[in-house]
Amino acid sequence: MKRMFFNALSMVSISAILVSCSSDEGPECAPDFTGDLTTTEEILVGEWILTGIEAAKELDLTDDDTDNASTDLFEQYEECARDAAYTFDSDRTFAYEIGKYGEDCDYVVPSTGTWELTSQNLSLVSSCTMQTTNLEFNEDLTAFTFSEIYNVTEVTGTVVQTRIDFTYTLIP
Repeated sequence: MKRMFFNALSMVSISAILVSCSSDEGPECAPDFTGDLTTTEEILVGEWILTGIEAAKELDLTDDDTDNASTDLFEQYEECARDAAYTFDSDRTFAYEIGKYGEDCDYVVPSTGTWELTSQNLSLVSSCTMQTTNLEFNEDLTAFTFSEIYNVTEVTGTVVQTRIDFTYTLIP
């Protein structure tokens, strides 16, 4: 149940705000980002690993016959489900990988494309589509968080709508 939810959540978080263009002549792809990085964008270069998933409401996602709802969803996932990372390169390319470091992860999910950071808005172009997400950086710029609203199905089958915050931390 957790794996199915995490796979769905991962794909939704990647594509939650995907925008695709269309015309009478068929779909048009979002253009890749190009050019030199700005000083502001340089803070994003590097590998950022998932270090937190926090829900606004307490949820129970563990199939352990115990009612142990918590807002800390990160701790309720198996190791492979917590293993997600963004890598932003100085040539504007990025990779997003799930199951990259965990042992015996059977659902490695890679995504690649180009990126741009304008103010606090991270835009990603991948598979012909563009996604824009507002990031909140911590004071020393070593972690960022973004939020989305999801309908989450708990282990009991109850569907709960809640805001979920995803935190990624820069690997030194």
